[in-house]
Amino acid sequence: MSEVSYLVFDTALGPAGAAWTARGLSRIELPAASRAQAEARLMGWLPSATPASPPASIRRAVRLLILHLNGKPQDLRAIPLDLTGVPAFHRRVYEAARTIPVGKTRTYGELAALAGAPNAARAVGQALRRNPLPIVVPCHRILAAGSKLGGFSAPGGLATKRRLLEVEGVARGLFHGDGSLPYDGARAAATLAERDERLARLIERAGPFRLTLESMHSPFASLAEAIIHQQLTGKAARTILVRFRALVPGARAPSPQAVLTLPVEKLRGAGVSRAKAAALHDLAAKVLDGTVPSLAALQLMDDDAIVERLVRVRGVGRWTVEMFLIFRLGRPDVLPIHDYGLRKGLGRLLGRRAVPAPAEVARRGEMWRPFRSVASWYLWRAAELPPGPIST
Repeated sequence: MSEVSYLVFDTALGPAGAAWTARGLSRIELPAASRAQAEARLMGWLPSATPASPPASIRRAVRLLILHLNGKPQDLRAIPLDLTGVPAFHRRVYEAARTIPVGKTRTYGELAALAGAPNAARAVGQALRRNPLPIVVPCHRILAAGSKLGGFSAPGGLATKRRLLEVEGVARGLFHGDGSLPYDGARAAATLAERDERLARLIERAGPFRLTLESMHSPFASLAEAIIHQQLTGKAARTILVRFRALVPGARAPSPQAVLTLPVEKLRGAGVSRAKAAALHDLAAKVLDGTVPSLAALQLMDDDAIVERLVRVRGVGRWTVEMFLIFRLGRPDVLPIHDYGLRKGLGRLLGRRAVPAPAEVARRGEMWRPFRSVASWYLWRAAELPPGPIST
């Protein structure tokens, strides 16, 4: 038996692991909550493996995996694999799956045909459940009939599968509007509880993590709605939003092109302030000139890059973009340090009357990475709890 070595490496989705032999990669562990967890998973499969510095071919493979998981999809088909001991049929399935390019999906039946066994969709599913090399053997690109996600046996389950597809610019187009998150909220809450004893007590009192994504017709429609909602009660904003949408009859939502043709006075007639009318016109122009990226492009950008692009729009500040990241894109690691409700929640968590400064929120938030969005959600819940200390 060939000697097996391994290493753990950091990605935007969390620490991941890879094991290899002289022939190539033999196992990949998807991102975990911690480096220790990623290492433990690897050792569970390969107890005799030893940590080592990888050779050049494996260094290149790991570099490509990091780029891929950081939202810059790569062609991973040339990475050498060691499939020693893998049954012949499973090997054929894995080789067929590797022919599916980034951004494309196949059904189990289609993959069975690619593997030369058109009537063996169930056997294909069994082979994929035993896939030791997820991502490089892209079992996440295999969907059930009707573009349903189907199964995924890797850690994180369907949330992980959805996130991998989103990285490749696929999932949001297929699964838009179902409200589910691209990460495992229960696992995130459990991780936070392990790291922060005070937050653990809040999590226990507030109950399960219940954030669901708000539907999004387009980045333009969502940001226009955010602009209209600024400094208004929910009821007033909803009334104006209905009138705004009615300005373009027959459309589900006004397009950027249509909004640019609407005079300021017509927007004012719908209840939009003069400043917000100017902001809506600027938003429309920046969507059309590419300053505001498309939804597919946003899925491939990191949080800081999205903030940098969207705050160029008049009337869109960092807080607005942070809410967009959390509630529209489902990003797991956003901490709106200037949000008053969040700061007030942290003050209550710490047993203080004074509201903590943004800098203190940022410092404490370091222990909540990479799930600061989940911590934020719980801090907002703190204000809804009955009076009395949350933690002691």
